[in-house]
This record gives sequence, C-alpha cells and structure tokens, in this order.
Amino acid sequence: MKIIAVIPARYASTRFHAKLMQDLGGKTVILRTYQAAVNTNLFDDVFVVTDSNLIFDEITAHGGKAIMSIKEHESGSDRIAEAVESLDVDIVINVQGDEPFINAEPLKEVIEVFKNDVDKKVDLASLMYEIKEEEEINNPNNVKVVVNQNNFALYFSRSVIPYPREQNVGVRYMKHIGVYAFRKQALLDFYHLPMKSLEASEKLEQLRYLEFGKQIKMVETTHAGIGIDTKEDLEKARKIV
Repeated sequence: MKIIAVIPARYASTRFHAKLMQDLGGKTVILRTYQAAVNTNLFDDVFVVTDSNLIFDEITAHGGKAIMSIKEHESGSDRIAEAVESLDVDIVINVQGDEPFINAEPLKEVIEVFKNDVDKKVDLASLMYEIKEEEEINNPNNVKVVVNQNNFALYFSRSVIPYPREQNVGVRYMKHIGVYAFRKQALLDFYHLPMKSLEASEKLEQLRYLEFGKQIKMVETTHAGIGIDTKEDLEKARKIV
C-alpha cells in the first residue's frame, strides 16, 4: 500500500486569522506541522495542500512539497480529494495543519486499520478518546461520536450523544479527533457527492460519509493532540517548543 499524508492548510481562519503562519519558536506553525509529519517516517510522501501563496511558498522554500488548490472548498476532505485525484496512492492520511506536535502513535493506529482490513470493508478510519468532565461533554465545539460493538461510527454530533435520560448505565462519551485515514476512492466519492441535511445542520463533513453509507472505523486513543485554535493555544505551544 502506498500511504501519504496530506495537510489541508487554509490561510483564513474564523477563530484565529492566519494562525498557520504564526511564529512558533522560530518556525511557522504550518512548517512545524509539515516537518513533524515527515519526521514520523510513516508516510511514502507528505504534502501541504493550500489556497494561499504565502503557505505554498513557506513550505517549498524549506524543501517541502505543496499543492495549490484550484477551487474554493467547503471542507478539508474536498481540498484533499482535489489534490490526490491524479496521485498514485492507496491510503491518504489527513493531518491537521494546526497540530505541530504530532504524535506518531495514533497515526500508526489508523494506518494499521487498513493493513488489517483484508476484506476492504473500511472506507475511513479516525480517532476518538473518552471525555468525562460535564463541561467537555456539553461543549458543542467538542464533536462526540457513538459507535457500534465493532467500533464503526453510528453518528457524530455537537450535541450530547447519547442523551443521558437514564443515569449510571455505563455510557462512555467519546470525543472525535479530526485525524482521518481514507481509502482514495472514498475521498473521491465524497468529492462528487452533494452535501445533505445532516452535514449542513451540524457542519460536520464526516456526516456526508455516513449519509452515503461509508464505513468509518473508530480507533480509541489516549493521545488527544495539541491543536492551535486560538491565540491562547499559541502562547501555550510557545512554552512547549
């Protein structure tokens, strides 16, 4: 299997404008993320795909590989699909551009899903971890996922799922981490399918896959990752570097 990592990198960001080009210990956030992905040694290739000449130049000037988006895109999956359509690849890992402290272990875990999937029943693999604090569970910015007994996703929501009508029945609340591994064909299918009502309502692209019958295998992890969504996150990250 040929496995690549693709880092979708929009310049604009609603909560923190131009966050990927912010300085983080002498390097930009996006360059640190790219180099961290390369340094995992898990991938046959690593690309940044972007709508920004600034980000494109930042990566290529440091010897990296970048692809310019041709079209405007609603989601990271759309951006990645356009980029990989002409590439010879089997599995595509979506690495978040705002996570410069990449941990290789969970990435290995999602790759292993496909290595073990001899019948090719899995279209996507992604990560989840348990959350226990009520504030975290109720936070709509934390996307929750419920799975079946084989850890295939049943639904994702910003709401509390399952709803705790009955207490103390052993329910675990799982937060979705937006690291995806795709079969190339699943990505291309997504790219050509319309957005339906569930995705439009929740603003969660993974619901498009479920609405059209794709199988998403969830892997439980204890590695939550450190994303940079706000200026406060950036200040915390600067203390780590």
